[in-house]
This record gives sequence, structure tokens and C-alpha cells, in this order.
Amino acid sequence: MDFKYDVIVVGAGHAGCEAAAAAANMGSKTLLITMDMGKIAQMSCNPAVGGIAKGQIVREIDAMGGYMGIVTDKTAIQFRILNRSKGPAMWSPRAQSDRNKYSGYWRNILENLPNLYMWQDMVRELIVKKGTVCGVKTSLDVEFTAKSVVLTNGTFLNGLLHIGKTKIHGGRIAEPTATGLTEQLVSLGFKADRMKTGTPVRIDGRSVHFEEMGEQSGELDFHKFSYLDYQPHNLKQLSCWTTYTNEACHDVLREGLPDSPLYNGQIASIGPRYCPSIETKIITFADKTSHQLFLEPEGENTQEYYLNGFSSSLPLEIQLRALQQIPVFRDVHIYRPGYAIEYDFFDPTQLHHTLETKLIKNLFFAGQINGTTGYEEAGGQGLIAGINAHNNCHEGASFLLGRDEAYIGVLIDDLVTKGVDEPYRMFTSRAEYRILLRQDDADMRLTEKGYQIGLAQQDRYDLLKEKRKYRDAILSFAENYSIKAQHINEGLEKMGTTPLTHGCKLKDLVLRPQLTLHLLSELVPALKTELDKVPTSRKEEIIEAAEILIKYSGYIKREQIIAEKINRLENIRVKGKFDYNSIQSLSTEARQKLTKIDPETIAQASRIPGISPSDINILLVLLGR
Repeated sequence: MDFKYDVIVVGAGHAGCEAAAAAANMGSKTLLITMDMGKIAQMSCNPAVGGIAKGQIVREIDAMGGYMGIVTDKTAIQFRILNRSKGPAMWSPRAQSDRNKYSGYWRNILENLPNLYMWQDMVRELIVKKGTVCGVKTSLDVEFTAKSVVLTNGTFLNGLLHIGKTKIHGGRIAEPTATGLTEQLVSLGFKADRMKTGTPVRIDGRSVHFEEMGEQSGELDFHKFSYLDYQPHNLKQLSCWTTYTNEACHDVLREGLPDSPLYNGQIASIGPRYCPSIETKIITFADKTSHQLFLEPEGENTQEYYLNGFSSSLPLEIQLRALQQIPVFRDVHIYRPGYAIEYDFFDPTQLHHTLETKLIKNLFFAGQINGTTGYEEAGGQGLIAGINAHNNCHEGASFLLGRDEAYIGVLIDDLVTKGVDEPYRMFTSRAEYRILLRQDDADMRLTEKGYQIGLAQQDRYDLLKEKRKYRDAILSFAENYSIKAQHINEGLEKMGTTPLTHGCKLKDLVLRPQLTLHLLSELVPALKTELDKVPTSRKEEIIEAAEILIKYSGYIKREQIIAEKINRLENIRVKGKFDYNSIQSLSTEARQKLTKIDPETIAQASRIPGISPSDINILLVLLGR
């Protein structure tokens, strides 16, 4: 066994797995250290991947050569596209996964990757020399050296669990906490704080009255997370179930509030706004008599269910009695109660966009250590940290993604520019270019980038080229093929759309909301012939990609123009050019925040909260612009 590596990744959660896999696949000798090799990529909370904006991140990870999308597809027990009633910029894939199979599939991938090694232990200290990280020391007194280190510690840094007045030290239920690193990093000048998150009760499905619940089944069409060419839905597909809380349930919950760690002062850290506990809901929305709950299967062959919407840290007996007031849970048996967990995180404004820390060279942070929440946000950060950790070892250029290139770019820019005042969760509303960041075309945006840096493999790149070839052929056909009114009007009227008064190009008909390429192929034999040229296994995916580009071309072009204008500011570098404290024409707030963040570009400076347009104009004037 060797003790010298290029990259060491600490923590094998969703960020750590992507970071280690990326560094190893790019050629770095990589060591992944985890406290429990049986909990690799553990789905600590909801056994699901994707959702609003999060699904786009997973597709981006996949497009660049990461694994979250593949593992999710292979272990999914339900798949759906959310927001179908809205435009394609809002469509978001989401899957329920088999919790145990998800973890096992990830472990199988990691254990069989060339260049990747694993070690089960707890890292208690970094080895730092002359402002550069050189390795780690573990609780077994083993020293490993490395050129780069990526910390992806999740909720384990001084983790503390709360169930009523009961406190348990741990990173997850029944798992030990990690100590030593926070204290060392603070001594080195890092700013740390505490965050709080929570998880719901787990329920025995045999005790649930499913016949009284609403059923929410999945979809079985061509959609999946990965752009690789394989068929989804390998496992038995299962339904989720819906029900509601009621006033009787709320009365019991209110009865327990004096013993709630959230309201008796026991927890003072920052909690999530967008995934509140059930006790927070009944206080914040006191006028509501019910809240929707989703009962979600944990696996293909288990009776364990996750009660989405019922996160709580209330005492066990309160959680149980409150559940029993809901008719479908009147006979409920639970596997374990919900709990809250407090843990350390570090202000992400202490990072560069590469996720390398500003204070210690070659040290990277990814995942919840940066104040984020969610497997997807963690995986996206892990991928970028792993890429840049590898590049730092081999004198490669920094790898960055812009806000107009990926949700991952939005996520990282938000973190390092704005910091966090609550657990950060991605939403489509955070992206100003969401029409450009659709889930259908992450491969078009990012696969070539992944291929150029040696992460995306040749087979993935070949699939991209094939998809682009057939997609563009459809676009060209629609652009140039002429339709005569007398040949199609009867069919248009049957489809409930206005007949033509004169001829037009095929694309003009595709622009109509009622019409699709598939419908028009029934009326236009030449179009059917063109669509039949597309390889069968990817036909629906490629036709959908072409249709979206036709129907939304005006919106896409407009957003591209705006992005190009803003990108001019991204090219105006300011880092190292100013002593902001000496520029008296700037506001006091601007001087303070610009000094703290030390932005790379004018565009990044403009996104710092509290920096006004007049402050930006002053900097442009000083730069001679």
C-alpha cells in the first residue's frame, strides 16, 4: 500500500464520490477516505434524485462524464418529468431510487475505477506547510500525502442530532461525528458557522392504509437522466402516495412545541427555508388547516417509506401521536423518528470559483461544507472540485462554468460571490438564463467541455456528435421544406388548428402550440421519412431536442444576446487591480464587500449584494472603460 497520492478526497457522500471519480478518471492517483465503506453515497434524507432545477444539475453532471445520472437511472423505482405544464426551460427530471441499491451501485463504480483507492478512517487533521495543503492525518494515526485535498464532509463536522430534548453526537443517526478539522481550519483563519437540517420519520408500509391515499405513479417514456444510450426502468416501478395533515394532528404538534429543539433555544443554528420542519409549517402557516404529505418508497423490496413533508425534531411520542391523528396512519408503526442535525460549515466566499480555498493552496471544499443542501448541489460541486484538484496537480488550467453555461455555474457563482445565510438550494429562479440551461440540452452545452479535459469518454462524445447530426438535419429540413395549403389544410382542421391561407415553411407550423413534429409527420410523408432516419434507440430524445429549438428559437436567441452582453463584463478582470478601501468614491458598503470577496471580474463584482450600478461605473471609469 502506498501513502502518496495526487488527490485525497475526504468523505464519500455525493460530493466526494463525484470528486474522487473525476480526479481518478482524469488520471490523478486518488484516495477516497470515508468513515464507513458501507455508506458510500448514502441518501441521508429523501431517497430521490432531481426535481426542480436539481434535475438539470444531474443532467449536467452526466453530460460532463460524472456518474450521478447513471447511478440514478440504474437504481430508479420511479421516474417523472416535473413542470410539464410549463415551458421546457422549467421541465425537471426526478426519480425515486432504491436507497441500498443506489449506494451499492456507486461503491461498485468506485472500487473498479483505475487510479482510485479507498481507505476507511476519519480524517482529524490536515497537513499544511507554507500555506499549501500537503496531506491528511487520520484517527488511526496514518499520514497520507497529496498534492491536492478535497473536503466533502457533509453533516459530519461536529454533527449533533436532536430528537426532543435528546442530543446525540453524530453525522447521521447511528454514525459518529467528525472532529478536529473545524478547529484546525478556524485556527488557520477560516470563518465557520453552524447550520441545521432535518429528516422525517421512516414508516413501516405494512401499517399504512394505502387504500385511503392518493396514488402518484411514475412515467415510462424515453426520459432518463443519462445521455448514454441505454434503456431506463431496470427495477420494478413503484408509486408514491399522498395524504394530508389535519387540525387534530396540528394540535398534537403544538402540544409538543415547548420540547421542540427549534423553539426552546436548544438549536440556534441556521435552518432551511425551503424544506421546513412540520413544526415550522404549523407556526409559519398558522391559518392552514392541512399540509400535503408524500409517502415515498425507500426501495424495490423493502417496507420502509419516507414521509416527505414531515421533517421534525419533536419528541418521539409527539411525532407518533401526531401521525396517528391522520386517518391513513392510525395504525402506524415507525422504524425511527425524524430528527434535526446541526453541523459546521464554512463561509463559501472564502473560495475561488474553482472551489479552491483562498487561504490554503490546493485545498478544496465541496458540498454541505459550503452551506448547500441537496445531493445534486453536492454532486455538482464535487465534480468541479475534483476536476480542479486534478488540474492543480498537473499544472492544468482552472476549469470554470459560467452562469449562462450551467446551473452548476450559477450555484458556484452564487456561493462564492454572495455567500449563504441559510442552506442553499437550487431553483430555476436563481438562473437568469434558464432558457439556455434546459434539461434537454445539457449534453450540447457541456459534453464537449468534459471531453476536452479528459473526463467525458469517447463513447459519450460520439453520441453527442450523432445526436447533433440528426437534430440539425431535422432543423434544416423544417427550415427549408415548403408546405402547400391545399395539401395540408384538411389535416390541420382535423387537428383543431387554423388552416393555411397560403404556403409556408414546415417550421412555421411547428411553431403552433397545438402541433408537434410527430403530429405533422402524419400529414407530411417527407417529414416522416426524415424522422425515420434517426436511430430508433434515441429517436424520441433527438426529435424532442429539435422541436424545442424550433418552438422556442426566438426566446433562445434573445437570451443568448443578453448573455453575450453580460459576458463582456466577465472578461474585464479586476482581481488584484484595486485597493478598494482607498477608493473613496465607492460607498462604504461597496469598499467593505469588494475587499472581502475580492471578485475576479466586473461581472462578479456586480452580483455582490450591496454593490450598486454606480459602484460598478466607478470601477469601469478607473479601468479606462
